Amino acid sequence: MDLSIIILAAGQGTRMRSELPKVLHPLGGRPLLAHALDTAHRLEAAAIHVVIGHGADQVREAFAQAGVHWAIQERQLGTGHAVAQVLPDVPDSRTVLVMYGDVPLITPATLEKLVGIAAQGELAVLTAALDDPTGYGRILQDASGNIRGIVEEKDATVEQRRLREINSGFLAAPAGRLRAWVQSLDNSNAQGEFYLTDVVALAVRDGVAVRGVHAADPHEILGVNDRAQLAALERCFQQRQASECLRAGVTLIDPARFDLRGRLTAGQDVVIDVNAVLEGTVRLGNRVTVGPNVVMRNTTVGDDVIILANCVIEDALIGDGARIGPFARIRPETVLAAGSHIGNFVEIKKSQVGEGSKINHLSYIGDASVGCNVNIGAGTITCNYDGAYKHRTVIGDNVFIGSDTQLVAPVEVGDGATIGAGSTITRDAPAGELTLSRAPQQSRPGWKRPVKRKG
Repeated sequence: MDLSIIILAAGQGTRMRSELPKVLHPLGGRPLLAHALDTAHRLEAAAIHVVIGHGADQVREAFAQAGVHWAIQERQLGTGHAVAQVLPDVPDSRTVLVMYGDVPLITPATLEKLVGIAAQGELAVLTAALDDPTGYGRILQDASGNIRGIVEEKDATVEQRRLREINSGFLAAPAGRLRAWVQSLDNSNAQGEFYLTDVVALAVRDGVAVRGVHAADPHEILGVNDRAQLAALERCFQQRQASECLRAGVTLIDPARFDLRGRLTAGQDVVIDVNAVLEGTVRLGNRVTVGPNVVMRNTTVGDDVIILANCVIEDALIGDGARIGPFARIRPETVLAAGSHIGNFVEIKKSQVGEGSKINHLSYIGDASVGCNVNIGAGTITCNYDGAYKHRTVIGDNVFIGSDTQLVAPVEVGDGATIGAGSTITRDAPAGELTLSRAPQQSRPGWKRPVKRKG
C-alpha cells in the first residue's frame, strides 16, 4: 500500500509521575507503543515513522527490532511540529496516516476507513461522541454537518465546550497537501504550540473536503495520560481479550477476573477459573482445567491436564494428563511427561520428570532428570548448588525415594533403586537395591528436659 504512517510518541507523560517514558508503560503485559505498532503493521504500510523525544534512547532500545524509521522531536512544540519532523522523508505521492503511541486500542478496521478517504484526495478525521469530552478538542460543524474546524479545549468558548463530538487526533491526508498545511501552522493559541488539528481549517480554506469517521467504540480513541487512565484501559483491553477467548470456545468462570498478557492458543473444552494470569505465549491442549489464581508464562500444556489453584508455571512443557498443584511452582526449562503428578508446595526447576512419576509433597527438584514411574516422597531435596556451580541429579526408572531425603549432586540413582527415608545420598545408589544413610537411633534412660527455675 502506498501509505506512510506517522506514530507520535515523543511526549514526556508528566502525569504518569515516572522515569519510564509514557509509551513504554505496559498494557496487557506489553508497552503501549507495541500495541500501536502492531496495528500499524497490520495496515501493510510502505513505511512506519515513529516520532520520539522524551526518553528517546530507551524507546529505541525497547523497539530495536521494530522495523520502523525513527524521528527525533528535540523540543515538544505540539503535534503539528512533531509531524513536521517526518514529512521531509515522505513522498508527495503517499497517503499519510497519523497515529498515537499512547492510544493502544485503535483497530485496523477503523483506520482503514480514514486511509480510504484520504486516498481520494480528501482529509479524514476520526471523531467520537463522549459523555464526558473533557480534555479533548471539539469538532466544529456547519449547519449541514460538514467539519469546518477543531478547537482545543483550552481555546474553546463555554458553548463550544458543551459539544460532545470530539477529535481523536487520528487523521489521514494526501502527503503533498498535508505538507503544505503543516508548513502553514502557527502557534497563536493558549499553549503556544503548533496544533495538527489546525490543518482542518486550512483544508476548508483550500476547498478540500474534510470528512469525519465516527468511532463506533469510544474506547478505541482513548489515550493514556495518567495511571488512572492506564488502569481503565487495561480493563477495556482485558474485556476484549476475554470476549475473544469466549468466542473461541474457552470457558472463563468469570471473564471480569481474567488477564491475558500475551497470546493464548486453546483447544476444546478448556476451563479457566478466576484470577488466572497468562503471560507471553501460552498453549493449552484439549480439556485442560486451570484453577483459580494460577500464573502461566510461555508454557505449552498438553491434553487433559489439571492445574490446581495457586500454581506458578513459566517456560515449561507439560505433557498430556499431568496433574499440578495446588501451590506448585514450575520454573523455566522444566518438562513434565504424560501422567506425571506434581503436588502441593513442590518446586521443579530445569528438570525433566518422566511419564507417570509423582512428586506430591513439599519437595525441591532442581537440575535433575527423573525417570518413569518414580515416586519421590515428601521433603525430598536435590542439593544441586555447591556455592559456585550447579550439578545434576539423575534418577532412573521405577525408583522409590523415601521422605526427607537429600540427594547431593552430582549423584545418580539407578533403575529400580529404593532410598530409605531420612537419607543423605552423596554417592551413586546402585540399581535395584536399598540405599540409606542413618545414624543409629538412641534412647537415653533418665534424661530430663530442661525447665526454668522458679523465682
